[in-house]
Amino acid sequence: MSCAALLGLRGPRLLGTAAARPLRWSRRRSTGCEPPAGAAVRIGCASGFWGDTAAAVPQLLYGGKLDFLVFDYLSEITMSLLTAAKARSPVLGYTPDFVSAAMAPYIKDIHRKGVRVISNAGGINPLACAAALQEVAKKADVDLKIAVVAGDDLMSEKENLKGAGITDLESGKQFPESIHSMNVYLGARPISRALDLGADIVVTGRCVDSGIVLGPLIHSFGWNRDDFDLLAAGSLAGHLIECGAQCTGGIFTDWHAVPDWHNIGFPIVECSSEGEFILSKPPDTGGLISFGTVAEQLVYELGNPQRYLLPDVTCDFSEVSITEIPGFDGGAVKVHGAKGSPPSTFYKVNATYLDGFRATAVCPVGGPKAVQKGKRTAESILQRTRLIFSQLGYEDYSAVNIQVLGSEDTYGPHARRSIDGGPREAVIWLAVHHKQKEALEIFSREIAPAGTGMAPGLTGIVGGRPRVSPVLKPFFFYYPKSNVQINIFLNGQHVETFEEDLTFTSDEVVSFDPPKVSSELKDLPSGPHTYRLEDLAYTRSGDKGNSANIGVIARHPLYYPYLKKTLTAQALENYFQHLLEREKPEEELVTRYELPGIHGLNFVLKNSLGGGGVASLRSDPQGKALGQMLLDFQIKNVPDLKSLIE
Repeated sequence: MSCAALLGLRGPRLLGTAAARPLRWSRRRSTGCEPPAGAAVRIGCASGFWGDTAAAVPQLLYGGKLDFLVFDYLSEITMSLLTAAKARSPVLGYTPDFVSAAMAPYIKDIHRKGVRVISNAGGINPLACAAALQEVAKKADVDLKIAVVAGDDLMSEKENLKGAGITDLESGKQFPESIHSMNVYLGARPISRALDLGADIVVTGRCVDSGIVLGPLIHSFGWNRDDFDLLAAGSLAGHLIECGAQCTGGIFTDWHAVPDWHNIGFPIVECSSEGEFILSKPPDTGGLISFGTVAEQLVYELGNPQRYLLPDVTCDFSEVSITEIPGFDGGAVKVHGAKGSPPSTFYKVNATYLDGFRATAVCPVGGPKAVQKGKRTAESILQRTRLIFSQLGYEDYSAVNIQVLGSEDTYGPHARRSIDGGPREAVIWLAVHHKQKEALEIFSREIAPAGTGMAPGLTGIVGGRPRVSPVLKPFFFYYPKSNVQINIFLNGQHVETFEEDLTFTSDEVVSFDPPKVSSELKDLPSGPHTYRLEDLAYTRSGDKGNSANIGVIARHPLYYPYLKKTLTAQALENYFQHLLEREKPEEELVTRYELPGIHGLNFVLKNSLGGGGVASLRSDPQGKALGQMLLDFQIKNVPDLKSLIE
């Protein structure tokens, strides 16, 4: 049988060339098994999370000249929400926006243009998502092959795992009793196989975010399981665009330099079979692609850049380089330098378990001494509800968090206190946790009475009476790949059980030794100047569970040695000590990693998010503002660094 027949191809289509660009090629559209020399595949990402803008699809579909359109919807928080949704109804548990807002209005043009779609919108219930999508296709009178990759759900193994001595990767806690969901982070190979089988649309449940990009690249170029550098490059392409506009100027340190947020362009990677790729965006869109915007996204939610663990490959991004390319509308960069090594024989698993309930009251307050009024109001509400709890026999709150937004509470000792009584506008943030839902319903009813019986200037409750919701905490562990059965469905019918090949895997433990301070840093010239970090670097922060990361990238290579010398792990631990929760004496809570390829540093802050995600009562449960806070860090006793680059 011919290669084309084996792969379920639909006939040749070789796309046009451009003077500065390689040929575009897709395995499904070519008569050969191997891409022509210099061929490239174009992949656009239209969603970085559940709730992203509907404006991304038309700009990519009509202006992106795409082979593949991908959507990333899932995070640990999203999985918790989808788990709760499926508990209410067996037909829920996927992200409905993908079907109704992203696909339904454009499904005819997606079909007409031959653009293939990959999305993890299936969440907890990918078969239900595919069924809803099939109804949309039927109503539009288009014939699409819709594949589902299933097998990430481990709930059938719950009882077997309870006595297996499994502990959480972060906290070391024992396997919970009240597990609500367990989902494996699958890799890219099942997606690639679904495309090989002729799928026009591939819907997955939980998989690694970058897999929705690596999958079509494996399919298009036939990369082997031991092509580790190529797999790392494809994973890096996915890592950079999986969050949508975050690499095209969204949340950029230099936000003021990014034009037209209302029409921000979504990212496109044009990847070659050799693993190099260009990152750009559609013409006539807003946003900005530059070294800084892309380097910031490289460090987003990163741990050890030399050991970025994925199901298909272990990546080393430490020497990745990013080079700006002139002549592209809105900017473009060339990215290369990712290295790969064998992946583990284990999958990572994200489980969720019920841990009580939470509610949050958000109330603006105005007038003189707004901060003091806000704090006293919050404390009084807690006092009153605790009195009611005592009268009715309820336990005390498990946890509470009072913040007055506008007073720089989150800055701790670095807050700038205003004179004359502080700001005249503030917002009360009062979040509580309790084991019993009924207790929090009492709390919820006792917020409004503050508007008539406590401080003047309380203007209302944002969103109305606080909603009581379950707390589904994450629990992470490793699970053998050999124990996971992955099934591929096509138009509702089971067509194949995917077998994970463990030939090219390794569980060798590689220890991490923090880099020593070199003599070069010790001998750096000093001087009388002081700079804010923002003058010298870009920053970006993100989360993984209860840990946050902060990436710092030098604005110029000559600044990098001074950043390395000053921004030690201990310096950041001291700076953020008000947010870190130490569980053991002498525990080191901050680890620093280096990315010399982009002149960057990456800091991982353990136990920094108050539980993280829906478990956290803080106003910044995902650490989004930590990088911004660090911009005020002072780099002292240095020479006139700006003169070095003039």
